[in-house]
Amino acid sequence: MTLKSQKLYFYAEMQQMKKIIVIVLTAFLSQYALAGTVDTIEVYSNSMHKNIRCCFVTPSNMKSAQKKFPVIYLLHGYSGNYAQWITRAPQIQQQADEMQVIMVCPDGGYGSWYFDSPLDSSIRYETFVSKELVQFVDQHYPTKTSRQYRAITGLSMGGHGGLYLAIKHRDIFGAAGSTSGGVDFRPFPKSWELIKALGDTACCMANWDKNVVVNVIDQLNDKELSLIIDCGVDDFFLTVNRNLHAKLVEKKIEHDYIERPGGHNSAYWKNSIDYQLLFFKKFFEKG
Repeated sequence: MTLKSQKLYFYAEMQQMKKIIVIVLTAFLSQYALAGTVDTIEVYSNSMHKNIRCCFVTPSNMKSAQKKFPVIYLLHGYSGNYAQWITRAPQIQQQADEMQVIMVCPDGGYGSWYFDSPLDSSIRYETFVSKELVQFVDQHYPTKTSRQYRAITGLSMGGHGGLYLAIKHRDIFGAAGSTSGGVDFRPFPKSWELIKALGDTACCMANWDKNVVVNVIDQLNDKELSLIIDCGVDDFFLTVNRNLHAKLVEKKIEHDYIERPGGHNSAYWKNSIDYQLLFFKKFFEKG
């Protein structure tokens, strides 16, 4: 090869390399250019007579799109708050844009477990999330208001809440999930201040029995909800999740059940939410 040919060869190689770099950079930048808008809004709860903070993650084109969007409700865990999901799994901001969905992350109190307490009138988070918040969202945002376009899930305490609320309000939610969910808290009677909301198990076991997902599932028939449940193999809630899965199989209720490596921690939740969002995306596409 002559010197001139070598120069021409290396010039062509450099030009090709530049094209590859441009393509890679464009893909990289476009990935991060697509990111939803995050807002914190206070929603008034008439049942609890107070404002409750909620994190809203909306597609960046929401105001200009001239269309309506599905909604996914994401519930936080015990001792968390409305900001837990956006801080622990910040990729949901990008996914709101990619999926063209609105995500709503309400504050569920320090340890409400998302039911209406029979003892404490300050704990009415079932009413707030399933009725008051849903009504607010549909009134103030361009949403698809059919249950076919409304899903709910959560982590830990919020995993219990996601399934609990969807099962009890199947006219509101069409799909539900739970990641690392406390789907039966009765094996932990001294934990999470549940006695305050439900009473001591010595006197008030009925309150406990009727407010756990593993029992509420008795109200559910096959095909009434699309369900996805996952739990890490090192999670202290693994046994109760396996029990729930077994009961769903016994009742012949179709559902996705996943066990994967991981414990009860942020690393697990950040990973698992991606699969749950994909599950909900496919559910919305059936509508």
